[in-house]
Amino acid sequence: MRTSIIWSSATKLLLLLSLLAGVLSFAKFDHCINSNWATPDVDIHACYSDIPSLFTDRGLDKHQWAYSGGDKSVEYPVLMGAVMWATTWLVPSGGNEIRKYFYVNALLLLLLFVGVVLLLGSMRPKYAYLLPVAPAVIGSLFINWDMWGIITMILAIYYFDKKRYSLSAISLAVSIATKFFPVLLLLPILFFFWKDRRIHEATRYMFITILVWAVINAPVFLTTPQGWWRFYELNLGRDADWGSLWYAFSLLGLNIGHLNYFSILSLVVVVALFLLFLADFENSPSLAQVSFIVMATVLCVGKVYSPQYVLWLAPLAILAIRERRDLPAFWIWQAGEVIYHVAIWQHLALVSGAHFGLPDGAYAIATLIRIATTLYFVLVLARRALSNPSNSRRAARSRLADFLFGTAESYP
Repeated sequence: MRTSIIWSSATKLLLLLSLLAGVLSFAKFDHCINSNWATPDVDIHACYSDIPSLFTDRGLDKHQWAYSGGDKSVEYPVLMGAVMWATTWLVPSGGNEIRKYFYVNALLLLLLFVGVVLLLGSMRPKYAYLLPVAPAVIGSLFINWDMWGIITMILAIYYFDKKRYSLSAISLAVSIATKFFPVLLLLPILFFFWKDRRIHEATRYMFITILVWAVINAPVFLTTPQGWWRFYELNLGRDADWGSLWYAFSLLGLNIGHLNYFSILSLVVVVALFLLFLADFENSPSLAQVSFIVMATVLCVGKVYSPQYVLWLAPLAILAIRERRDLPAFWIWQAGEVIYHVAIWQHLALVSGAHFGLPDGAYAIATLIRIATTLYFVLVLARRALSNPSNSRRAARSRLADFLFGTAESYP
């Protein structure tokens, strides 16, 4: 009885913090709501949102199917496009539809956010409070529809760590069909199966994930293939874009040719280092422990980094935290995200015609600060995992820790 009372109190606190975060985030967007998202106000006041912008730009205000517009189709995987289209039918008529569309989607996103926080409360009760109090999370909550994919990604991790692999695969497929980021989690998942010589389970997991993803995508692919392909075409062919390491380098005068090949090479290096990290454990860590490390590192070398991507990383970061000593690194990372959040909008304000804003060089430095704080947090978590005797039975020093941190005493 005492435990249930304590848990009930903790749940109520998480619910209260989640709702407070939603109110604060909504207040951040209030200026743009009142100014009808005028440019450059949306950047000056850091209250831009894709929700009202794409409502008119993609024909959603006319209830046009999200993938029937050819080059004007939405640039997202099919489930997110379906949400964008379906919520147009919830908008009452009678004027101010763009504002009402934002209200409807903001309410649904808040409910999903509450769900994610409560889910973290069951998975990592000691640190779940960090999500609704993280400033970069509060600032980004209503920029995009990402929360629809985040909740199913967290469910996939939850079920995987509970060894309910079929439900995990289904949840992961749904998440991939919503935003595609969670495809990165297949790397540690398959590695864990392979290391434990559970090839049959790995094959079954992949089969379920691919099958569910294909079933979700098939109707859109078969009826509007051009609109379906637009998301993949844009991401495969895009150059260095806002927030990326490569874009920051270009602003500082360091232009890298053949970026697609270079980004692929960087990704291969990241994957190799990650597999070395996992291989150094005799007892594999949980998916929850390594999910942040793999996604954050990959996003550091990706070709774009939007401000709302922190919404994907923050829950994974909380799942990866094991000790109170990790909290300073978490807040340093959040500081880097906040610096970038302010920098991107002030830079875009200058680009969109404001009389003041952040010049190229300062924006590039802010981008590099965000990447540096992210990698610092990744290294803290990796070092903590390698030094934790519950995760590895090897003697005090790990080979990877020796290599990365110079902890070896001597060599013969």
